Amino acid sequence: MGQLRAPFSDKNTSTLYYTLSIILGTVALSYGSVPLYKMICTQTGWGGQPIKSSIHSAGEDPTTRLTPVTDSRRLRITFNGSVSDIMPWKFMPQQREVRVLPGETALAFYTATNKSTEDIIGVATYSVTPAQVAPYFSKIQCFCFEEQRLNAGETVDMPVFFFIDPEFVNDPTMKNIDNITLSYTFFKAKYDKNGVLSPMPMTMR
Repeated sequence: MGQLRAPFSDKNTSTLYYTLSIILGTVALSYGSVPLYKMICTQTGWGGQPIKSSIHSAGEDPTTRLTPVTDSRRLRITFNGSVSDIMPWKFMPQQREVRVLPGETALAFYTATNKSTEDIIGVATYSVTPAQVAPYFSKIQCFCFEEQRLNAGETVDMPVFFFIDPEFVNDPTMKNIDNITLSYTFFKAKYDKNGVLSPMPMTMR
């Protein structure tokens, strides 16, 4: 009987270790650095991030593809903004939505206000939903993944200049997609002893 219990005991132990490794890995990603998050997302498309060089040839300037597809339907782009719960900023989009043709540029703005009495550094991450649209969402100018320092009480406008790649219309999996959401989240950040800017993420609000 003891010989029968041994394999089951080993199996349960392996399952426990596997489960714990998933939990620890998730926590590590949640509190990992923005550079690591950026690298993973741009290479894999994880989290609704555009996949690096998934459509454009290596070294190709994506702005050369700025030719509006005039016979295409217009796409509705909506915007979200949030901050981590330890970030005393107010951050929100200035416009609720814009409508664009694939290949047509659009300019949107977010507004950030530092509501605290001290200067604060923030870094933003972003995502695109539905996630399968991410490879076609091209940003020409963006404030994401870069240091944004706001003085106490300061308010700034942050532009996002983007377009949907014209190849969007040739992808059959995009046929029923008319609405796309661009979301940004700001995290409070600081430089560590090695001079690396790292976020201090908590829950969103």
